[in-house]
Amino acid sequence: MTTRPRYWLLSAYRADSHAVWADWLVANVAGVEWHVRELPGRHFRWRIRGNPLSWLDGLPAAPPDRILATSMVDVATLKGLHPGLARVPVDYYFHENQFAYPVSSRQVRSVEPQIVQLYGALASERLIFNSAFNRDSFLEGVDGLLGRMPDAVPAGVRERLVSRCRLCPVPVEPMPSADSKDPGLILWNHRWEYDKAPEVFAEAVVALAAAGYDFRLALLGRRPRTPPAALERLREALPGHIVADGRVDDAAYRDIVGRAGIVVSTAIHEFQGLAVLEACSAGAVPLVPDALCYPEQYPATYRYPPGDAAALTRRLAEWLDRGRPPAVDVVSWLTPRVAERWHSLLLGSSA
Repeated sequence: MTTRPRYWLLSAYRADSHAVWADWLVANVAGVEWHVRELPGRHFRWRIRGNPLSWLDGLPAAPPDRILATSMVDVATLKGLHPGLARVPVDYYFHENQFAYPVSSRQVRSVEPQIVQLYGALASERLIFNSAFNRDSFLEGVDGLLGRMPDAVPAGVRERLVSRCRLCPVPVEPMPSADSKDPGLILWNHRWEYDKAPEVFAEAVVALAAAGYDFRLALLGRRPRTPPAALERLREALPGHIVADGRVDDAAYRDIVGRAGIVVSTAIHEFQGLAVLEACSAGAVPLVPDALCYPEQYPATYRYPPGDAAALTRRLAEWLDRGRPPAVDVVSWLTPRVAERWHSLLLGSSA
């Protein structure tokens, strides 16, 4: 009888795409004996620096054959605290990287999260990224960080890391298109937080309504207890356009996404863009910034200058006037195709 390899899956911040990815791997990569350790997705700065302490006495006694850790995990410190892990190969999975993550006005910029990820990368055998943008911005960020070191800078760090890089996105479950599509239903299915720049979206659609265009809004996605200014503005200015407002259950979400004609992003932070990919899988046409991960996913027709609300309004008006461009083929980002890549990566000869 063949013994399955024992893998530890370590996720120091179980939230959003981190949770989707971990649950999918455990449920679908069956050739592995999984041992999962996760920490709740809150208290970011404590999590990224403190996870080795949280797991100090919480890891299995016997070392695994391989560790698959998210880039929130302080792998270098973890190996130092557990000498038995020193020779265990690590796959370090980047949902995001701290070099390209925007800092809000309420946060203090610190080099520590970047250092954790750099040390983790150097202590790992393979670095797996969910997009080329994620990989490239990480490597560029490492160059910039080392360029600021005053002295004693090691040579060839980027070259060491480049040879370890692989690409494998979070698998996106395809959603069905509704029998009755609404070309004028504009979908927002993102978090209502600073890194998604909802104020740009609000500015654009308020101007669209002022110009007399007929459309409907589905305002989905997680929002804080105190409604953000952008959401309040939309509620006050466009009550007759809003057909959905709030977090909804899975069935309602799939129904709304399936009916949407256009899905919009105004993000200033996006390493894979799961919400837009979900909507595209159901036939919505994307309108996204010409930045971040989007250029590797969508042709120029579907992109507008980042942060430019007027350009977003013009493109929406054009699509409502003349009709939307064709739906985008996103099959290479969806579960059936991505599942093959994860199985090959974790169970192939290179594993």
